[in-house]
Amino acid sequence: MQQLTVKEYESGQRLDRYLQHYLKEASRGFLYKMLRKKNITLNGKKADGSEKLASGDVVCLFFSEETLQHFSGEEKAGRIPEKPGTLSRSAGGPSPRSLTFPPVLYEDEDVIFLNKPAGMLSQKAAASDISLCELLTDRMIQQGILTEEGTRTFRPGVCNRLDRNTSGVVAAGKSSRGLRVLSEWIRNRQVKKFYLCVVSGSVFGAAIIDGYLSKDERSNMVTVRKTPPGDRILTRYRPLSRGNGCTLLLVELITGRTHQIRAHLASIGHPVLGDSKYGTSLRESGAGESGNRGVRTLMLHAWKMVFPEGESELPGLSGRTITAPVPGRFASVLKQYRMEVPENLSLFLL
Repeated sequence: MQQLTVKEYESGQRLDRYLQHYLKEASRGFLYKMLRKKNITLNGKKADGSEKLASGDVVCLFFSEETLQHFSGEEKAGRIPEKPGTLSRSAGGPSPRSLTFPPVLYEDEDVIFLNKPAGMLSQKAAASDISLCELLTDRMIQQGILTEEGTRTFRPGVCNRLDRNTSGVVAAGKSSRGLRVLSEWIRNRQVKKFYLCVVSGSVFGAAIIDGYLSKDERSNMVTVRKTPPGDRILTRYRPLSRGNGCTLLLVELITGRTHQIRAHLASIGHPVLGDSKYGTSLRESGAGESGNRGVRTLMLHAWKMVFPEGESELPGLSGRTITAPVPGRFASVLKQYRMEVPENLSLFLL
């Protein structure tokens, strides 16, 4: 028999989801059968799986040790894999301990907001990758907030994904409640998200651009059209500064789709500077001799998140604004092209 006590960071999720994480090799049908037969109980009583777990709840699994090992994935193909949440050095890859944890912008027991640098992954793209999720998991383990055993039923995760070469605010859940609620807010557009970017060409006047986005999964690229088919996208922008054939824009994501800002601005002839996927160099577009010379990173920064008042599930975020200072490289490119971020930037919010 295995007895599991629900931790605070695991609370708020349904019992059946908790069991699916812990017994990842078991089918849903098997789990519900075990619940019906009381081979799995909650606080000593029969459960159907729909119960919301609270900190301190006790889940008992009346299985043999061999059955537990089999369904938990600890015994597969005749070997015991690494424990989840352990950051090991991959062949030819970086040592996780050599990676610097990003600056923390805000943190409480449920959520954390980080200023992600360009070049760091929000989530894994390959099995050997070290992303923000792995770094956050390791940090929580080091702090004693999370245990390696605990990662079998909960792992912290990001709620908004930034492209690898985009810097700025990344929101992540440190608890099941934080991850669920924050993800719902972002998905339901209750959180306003603002970006700063430098684009090719001179842009005059604020506008909303409308379109339809389709993604090619094989190439990981998107196409923007003015009419369907595709997912509708809305992007609002306002020019803040112009110089040397470029414009600094404040952008609000009204919708949030893969590569939306990059593809949408490129579709109207103003690609983001340094965008090798959707953009062209300034020299190629006839904007001057300097072109993209010296710009090696994507000039797109997730600058600010604004939360509405009156949120009760995560009260620490009610009415809060999370701001990520622009990185040094971004600031130096602005200086190079004779532009600057206005001191009273918040007055420009769209």
